[in-house]
Amino acid sequence: MPRDDTPRRRAAPGEGGLRTAVGHLGDRWSLLIVDGLLGGPRRFNELAEALGDIAPNVLSQRLRQLERDGLVLALPYSTRPPRYAYQLTASGAALVGVMRLLAHWGAEHAGGDGASPLVHEACGTPAEPRWWCPTCERTLDDAELDVVTWV
Repeated sequence: MPRDDTPRRRAAPGEGGLRTAVGHLGDRWSLLIVDGLLGGPRRFNELAEALGDIAPNVLSQRLRQLERDGLVLALPYSTRPPRYAYQLTASGAALVGVMRLLAHWGAEHAGGDGASPLVHEACGTPAEPRWWCPTCERTLDDAELDVVTWV
């Protein structure tokens, strides 16, 4: 995290963190692969079955790219023939919050009842995402948020 005296400026459209995220996860399958690995390691065929209609060559390409990006680890479990189980790195697992936010947004915009896919386990109430400022110790609305770039 930048120091308090580090200069900041408002980010221009297409600049900063969102561009980086889209570069790593902005294709049709990568987020679904990450979602498929959130429950723990899976072998190639298990992952392909969970994803449904992904072509094997596309799954191989996406897994290799996610591995190069440091989001997925390929763990060998057989040498002849070479076979791997795939699991998320710490960086990949950190996407769980993003996945929850996207799932919430998708449920709201799916045209159905708009029910949140996330519920509070203790009482069953649908959860709502909120931004929190740890300094002010309060939730923030969208109008209070600004995207900045650290220079």
